[in-house]
Amino acid sequence: MRIFHLSAECYPVAKVGGLADVVGALPKYQNQAGLNAAVVMPFYDRKFVQENAFDVVFQGTSLLGTRRIYFEILKEQTNKLGFELYLVKIPGLLDRENVYSYPDERDQFMAFQLCFLDWINWSGQTPDLVHCHDHHSGLVPFLMYHSALYTRLANVPTVFTIHNGQYHGAFGWDRLNLLPEIDMNKAGLLEWAGGINPLACAVKCCWRYTTVSPSYLHELELSSNGLEYLFYLESQKGAGILNGIDTEVWNPETDPMLPAHFTAATVTKGKNQNKEALCQRFNLSTDKPLVAFIGRLVEEKGSDLLPAAIERSIQEHGDKVNFLVLGTGDPLTELQLNALKELHPTQCAVFIGYDEALAHLVYAGADFLLMPSRVEPCGLNQMYALRYGTMPMVRSTGGLRDTVIDFGEEGGYGIRFDHVSVDDMTLAISRAVVLYDDTRKMQTLRKRMMALDFSWGRSAKEYTNLYQSLIL
Repeated sequence: MRIFHLSAECYPVAKVGGLADVVGALPKYQNQAGLNAAVVMPFYDRKFVQENAFDVVFQGTSLLGTRRIYFEILKEQTNKLGFELYLVKIPGLLDRENVYSYPDERDQFMAFQLCFLDWINWSGQTPDLVHCHDHHSGLVPFLMYHSALYTRLANVPTVFTIHNGQYHGAFGWDRLNLLPEIDMNKAGLLEWAGGINPLACAVKCCWRYTTVSPSYLHELELSSNGLEYLFYLESQKGAGILNGIDTEVWNPETDPMLPAHFTAATVTKGKNQNKEALCQRFNLSTDKPLVAFIGRLVEEKGSDLLPAAIERSIQEHGDKVNFLVLGTGDPLTELQLNALKELHPTQCAVFIGYDEALAHLVYAGADFLLMPSRVEPCGLNQMYALRYGTMPMVRSTGGLRDTVIDFGEEGGYGIRFDHVSVDDMTLAISRAVVLYDDTRKMQTLRKRMMALDFSWGRSAKEYTNLYQSLIL
């Protein structure tokens, strides 16, 4: 079964968020299960590309409106990621360093999609299925089925995965001329709220769409930035498949980024050694519970409430709890967090930015991971934390609800709260402080966390079953 995954991100080639982790792992596990999965993404002038060898396997031109663009398809030579990796390179358009935020971003991703289709079409390939991820590839199903240029691909099934339904990639009808010839009788499939909406178009045109957790499938009908009614109308096409994590990369027994390795049997000693290294780096005491936050400092992650929650918790518990924040984003939140660090230097550590090695150390060395998300389609951080014996403290939404059971319930192993509020966050932190003092229970819960299976092997099988239902 030949599958092409189309994505703007793929770890370790280019990562901005969880999309990269998914696309960097799912195809690898699909190939291990006997599929023939490949990834196609834009070319970015980044470290991975600079340090690895690629072959030019195709050259051609495509039309972006009246603009003829030259493109190359580059293939990584060794399949070192566990799958074939193809990059779409367009001089002057897709040959830059950053993934997002260029003023011509709409043109970049439009060209990416057109060049992919032209490559597949002109090279005579007929994949068994095309799997598109988020709005950056959302026009591909429409073009495959309703453009005269790609009629050869009209019977190829498409699956569309929504990693975050808040971002649609919408633009005005004045850019319709950038598309190739289409069946204008089907132009309504492009439209939502008076403009062209790639995410809405993909949901309408794909054979099946998936979300990255079962709960998020239903939440889209309640909150999807204006597409709620569409998801209600198309709900029969939807399937919620929980993301997995790459247990080869995220393995505390072998992780090269950790100063001390450990298993469930040695979790207490291993976490203590990693916590010591982490606390030494940030001048924190190791004898207090360490509550960490890792992620983008943006409203949807609830990070705007972090400064107030940390300040109140320190007031309530005195010197009995420490905090560490690793992230970047909203300048005001960054400023407030840095002010807290200055005010409480022995209890509050802040790292503005992102450091992959430090993130691994935080998962291994922290006691609790706080995730007060307003929106969390799946979330991977809580799965990484569980894998490393760190208890997630999560708001009950999306994938967080699907993956974390409160330790107060039968079989539980985490802390859950219902509202994105300072009150709920500080109550969760208070529960963590009390639990931390129960050494025996913490040890039992850590072993329970580490025994959970959130690997991609399980999720990849669900995708395979979905593919087979469309191909057979």
